[in-house]
Amino acid sequence: MNRLAQAALVWCLLVLMGCAIEPWVKPYERQNLADPIMSFERDEVSAAYISHVYDAREAARGAEGGGGGGCGCN
Repeated sequence: MNRLAQAALVWCLLVLMGCAIEPWVKPYERQNLADPIMSFERDEVSAAYISHVYDAREAARGAEGGGGGGCGCN
């Protein structure tokens, strides 16, 4: 095997080893990520109003994404 093939094999093995690492955020630590301080919007009420106006004006209800826990429920 030439050096390029060996280097590619080592690189692929290192990349695949990254899949074996446990998640950095444990389930009991996820409450910290759901803290309101982590939201992108400064004012939640204002953001909801702007979203409502955008939905009504553009006829694009839900176009900016939706809430939910990853299960498809809102």
